[in-house]
Amino acid sequence: MACPQCQAPLAASDLNCTNCHYLVHSAELKSLAQQAQSAADTGDLSTALACWRKALELLPENSKQYAAIQAKLAELSDRLQQSGNSPTGAEGKAATPKTPWGIIAAVVIFVITKGKFLLLGLSKSSTLFTMLLAFGVYWTAWGWQFAGGIVLCTYIHEMGHVAALRHFGIPASAPMFLPGLGAIVRMKQYPATPSEDAYVGLAGPIWGLGASCATYALYLWTQNPLFAALTHLNSLINVFNLMPLFSLDGGRGFRALTSSQRWLAVLALGIAWYYTHDGLLLLVLIVAAAKTLAGAAPEKPDQSALVKYVLLVAALMTLSAITEPIARAATAPPANTAPAANTAPAPAN
Repeated sequence: MACPQCQAPLAASDLNCTNCHYLVHSAELKSLAQQAQSAADTGDLSTALACWRKALELLPENSKQYAAIQAKLAELSDRLQQSGNSPTGAEGKAATPKTPWGIIAAVVIFVITKGKFLLLGLSKSSTLFTMLLAFGVYWTAWGWQFAGGIVLCTYIHEMGHVAALRHFGIPASAPMFLPGLGAIVRMKQYPATPSEDAYVGLAGPIWGLGASCATYALYLWTQNPLFAALTHLNSLINVFNLMPLFSLDGGRGFRALTSSQRWLAVLALGIAWYYTHDGLLLLVLIVAAAKTLAGAAPEKPDQSALVKYVLLVAALMTLSAITEPIARAATAPPANTAPAANTAPAPAN
């Protein structure tokens, strides 16, 4: 391969010519820039972000063009979040509906609006294979019904991350399950700003909250203890993910919070623990306080991330109060099995 401008030899992986500094993909970069600008002009900011991210992959990291596109990504990301267009379906509205029929209605709306997207991940062989592997492992511990339910809840959580990544034009894989550890989604580029990172990170627990609302609605409808147990465990798993540690969802959410906002989140955790005395929540509280004391915080506040975090804690801890022993749930009758009629003779008057 030779440089189109000076004919110097180039390796297939070269992004620019070391002899004349010609950008090998200049024509493609120009086309992507035009597509991005056109999409931005029509208000399609997700497509504009996707085009600029493709262009970023064709540039050397130490080039001026790379830095300029990074700045462009940050600007478009802020505009997209300010527009209020949310793929999570719960922008600042993570609270659980108060009535049983409200919960069921919310679940029906969620399934109708997100059902097609949820099927997308199941078209990937890697997702299906690892999902079945996790299902088999959990089956041996809890039975096939509970295993299927917790795998589906985990899948919904991860697809929340995928939806948010696509919202910002970030290429990402379909979910891959790690039996006993949950599941992961691999992204080819990192979010451009702490606020964008928090948005992507908290999208998982928001969709996980949706899954808990679905299992709770099924419990209200059927009174099957299986769905109560699923609601309880899935809610606790999502609370664990809110821990601001390493690459957990809570850690990504905390990166966008200022020091004062982090203390507000710690206060919310403390209030929730005071009323619940939950051991897992106490652990999240301790880690959050340590993170607030030790970690560097951004100067620009992110009100949306703070509101989401606090409402997620409140809603998930409320649903985690739906308790049913897993051992009993694992042997519960199928959800569509009606309870046996009372055939005992009526007492004589």
